[in-house]
Amino acid sequence: MAVLAVISAVGLVADDRVLVGARIWFKPLKFSVSFVAYGLSLAWLLSLLDRGRRAGWWAGTVVAVTSAVEMLIITGQVIRGKRSHFNHQTPLDGALFNTMAVTVVILWLGTLAIAILLPRARVPDRASAWTMRCGIVLALAGAAVGFLMTQPAPGQRRGESPIVGAHSVGVPDGGPSMPLTGWSTTGGDLRIPHFVGMHALQLLPLLLMALLALAPRYARLADPRVRLRLVLLASAAYAAVFALVLWQALRGQPLIHPDGATLTAAGLIAVGTAAGAVAALRTPTSTRPPVKPLETEMELVP
Repeated sequence: MAVLAVISAVGLVADDRVLVGARIWFKPLKFSVSFVAYGLSLAWLLSLLDRGRRAGWWAGTVVAVTSAVEMLIITGQVIRGKRSHFNHQTPLDGALFNTMAVTVVILWLGTLAIAILLPRARVPDRASAWTMRCGIVLALAGAAVGFLMTQPAPGQRRGESPIVGAHSVGVPDGGPSMPLTGWSTTGGDLRIPHFVGMHALQLLPLLLMALLALAPRYARLADPRVRLRLVLLASAAYAAVFALVLWQALRGQPLIHPDGATLTAAGLIAVGTAAGAVAALRTPTSTRPPVKPLETEMELVP
């Protein structure tokens, strides 16, 4: 995926073709970079297994192989100048997209298998254990949003329309979009909750690493109970943001043009998170001395 990201970046510069309102090599670049982060995160989680390692190896291999198949099809369609997603214009295009649909389901099931194995990992630090669990559950939820994209949009019919499915809600794909992300600025976009959910697998562990790095300087963060509270709070806040952007997208509302209901919900999430952070950072009421140093916790950080 890292090699493909470099190839796609070169293609972005050398190939000026545009497809569905975006430079044609933009999609494989985004997907390959995303898979780099996803693969590294799953590899780290699998390294923590002390039981079920063989099952974890198979699950990780399934994810790697299905990811490679999906990227092979996406890149092949770019070379052909064709859409990879939702494309049923010709029997070949339809067969390729149906193959991608199957690989995505298998990839999701492989990730689910890893999520089932994780509780068996003996992780001494509870904050680390809950970071892994919450991160992979949110990643599975984010990946599942992709299944919503395959549903026929208004005016499309399975077996009749050349394009069946869409990223956008309320507007056609390929309209005005945000720079870099390509997310719609005129309607809802299911790629937003898809992105937010899947990358919990990276962002929540990064938060934990930050807490561990700051712990030697701040006594409260050195207490594992405080770190556990903050991780659980962050996971709950992240889940709320994921639900919010999914709700916003399904209503056909652009991310950058929220209505009053969306702003109210966002405000409640912000206030609740701030109040929870204050409560989480309070001095623990237990008289038991906090667990000292972070040797075992730091071993979990790659």
